[in-house]
Amino acid sequence: MTTSTPFHKILIANRGEIALRVIRSARAMGYQTVAVYSTADATSRHVLEADQAVCIGEPLPAQSYLRIDAIIEAARQTGADAVHPGYGFLAENEDFARACRDAGLVFIGPSPEAIIAMGHKAGAKKIMMDAGVPCIPGYQGEDQSEGRLLAEAERIGFPVMIKATAGGGGRGMRLVHNAKEFPDLLRSAQSEAQNAFGDPEVILERAIIEPRHIEIQIFADRHGNAIHLGERDCSVQRRHQKVIEEAPSPAVNAELRERMGATAVAAVKAIRYEGAGTLEFLLDQQGNFYFMEMNTRLQVEHPVTEAITGLDLVELQLRVAAGEALPIRQEDVTFKGHAIEVRLCAEDVGKGFMPQSGTMLLWHAADNLRVEQALRTGAEIPPYYDSMIAKVIAHGATRDEARRRLITGLQQTVALGVTTNQVFLGSCLRHPVFAAGGATTAFIAQHQDELLQVDTTARERAVALAALLLFETANQAPTRPALRRLAHSLPVGMRLEIDGAKHNAQLTQSGAHRFDIQVEGRQHSIDLVEITPHQVRVVLDGVMETAVFLRDGPQLLLHYRGQPVTVNDHTRSASERATETGGDGKVRASMNGRVVAVLVAEGDQVEAGQPIVTLEAMKMEHVHLAPVSGRVSGLSVGVGEQVTLRRVLAEIEAPAAA
Repeated sequence: MTTSTPFHKILIANRGEIALRVIRSARAMGYQTVAVYSTADATSRHVLEADQAVCIGEPLPAQSYLRIDAIIEAARQTGADAVHPGYGFLAENEDFARACRDAGLVFIGPSPEAIIAMGHKAGAKKIMMDAGVPCIPGYQGEDQSEGRLLAEAERIGFPVMIKATAGGGGRGMRLVHNAKEFPDLLRSAQSEAQNAFGDPEVILERAIIEPRHIEIQIFADRHGNAIHLGERDCSVQRRHQKVIEEAPSPAVNAELRERMGATAVAAVKAIRYEGAGTLEFLLDQQGNFYFMEMNTRLQVEHPVTEAITGLDLVELQLRVAAGEALPIRQEDVTFKGHAIEVRLCAEDVGKGFMPQSGTMLLWHAADNLRVEQALRTGAEIPPYYDSMIAKVIAHGATRDEARRRLITGLQQTVALGVTTNQVFLGSCLRHPVFAAGGATTAFIAQHQDELLQVDTTARERAVALAALLLFETANQAPTRPALRRLAHSLPVGMRLEIDGAKHNAQLTQSGAHRFDIQVEGRQHSIDLVEITPHQVRVVLDGVMETAVFLRDGPQLLLHYRGQPVTVNDHTRSASERATETGGDGKVRASMNGRVVAVLVAEGDQVEAGQPIVTLEAMKMEHVHLAPVSGRVSGLSVGVGEQVTLRRVLAEIEAPAAA
């Protein structure tokens, strides 16, 4: 017999944009909300917008957002009687779901038994195989020794995928091409899995080359009803982390959608699943699909499904968790138009997608698009969590309309102060392969050089505009710029740097509001129409346009033609030294992060390019290499230590010249 389980106040065991997303639907349904937060998130938007909030620990996830006891205690303190886990952190942790149930709290998600059955890759794959669902050949055994795993990889046949059994998001996942590289990649995957999920166990699967990544959104209630809400195409990925998601998939027709949807519904009915879930499949070039895994939670990309179905998936979660029957049947589900989502991440694409942290000095979300985010001007982006800081979603009558609207929306988005992948996302959306609907999981790897190309013409004009703005805002409060006049007509020389590239510029005032600016010998003219705090209107080389800017000491942050540009003024600074390139033998932190491995000892002889220290930032590991060959003369960090950008991690003494 099924019963209702009413609740009144929901604790959201998460942070950032997903916490705000849950608050929005919960509040619309009349529920009160409770936020939890680490000390790093004390002033975050989800903390300020919830009805109540409780600090649950220090910045590292293991000290806060992964502390089951602290979250249960926060619910007791505030009188919350339900818990929504969001995604990530404890969302697919059966111990957390069980602890909520034991504490008398409604867990807004599936039962612990269902999480165990489907949330663990090895167990889920066995259930699917027993049910006759097509699965990728592989190994999901208990013997996790390196020798056994290597033997199984050779049996399966290279290339193979190593996958952490306990989690997702691309962490603990490695593609292995041959037996020689298997041991190192296995250890790397196990280490990352241990750090991210507390469990180093992995499975092996045959690698399917250049597939589509297709997932089916399902919903089920405790009354035996289950439906699917169509598919999402998540093929555009980097390091197995999704970058762009869309619905419907350009590779799935109505007949294939029906087959995949029916398979997903039958699977969740077989385990008496309850709540939202997603079954993920690989679709090969012949149209065959293979089960990969099930995510027993709400997905990051759920907004695209909401856009084409008109449904509120969080509302459905809350209704199902309260014991209600699903309010719609399969025949009631309809699809309208096309939706595409991009993940805006704090990362430096030009430096190998290195995660970034710091202060978002100026933020303005795109108009007329759905933007899921917890940002504001002045918001801190800490180094402890996932690098995704916002999701931008466009819906259109057709796929191309949605794509065009998203490109424009990305150009309108102003994110200055922390480097993001904004321009890279626009490049992906514009690429002819994506525009034609032909992107597979190999899309970014195959086209990365094209996707990283810089618009040199726009960049040179940005240098000219930056030179003018640096002159106009010199010795003035950045919030009250005013027009300045040169007392002479002689050119003013400037040395500027953008993304490591040095530029020489000369600025000459040729009229009351007119300037001639020479960049690397090429002339540009700028008529200054209007300058206000953070915005300038100019006629640049005959074209009137607007740019957004922020002066931060000798640095100018500029949003020009849809691209963020950081300009450093070196006009009065000393020449760059060898320390900037590591020529002094010092290994410096390339980001804020936590030391997870020190791979050498003092006195060791190392070669240039040899791994020295591994840092973890925003859930990804980054190996720092020796800049020169020589002897390790100093190590200044230990495992577990938090370090800041540019801190010296180790020193290498090169042998004296003969």
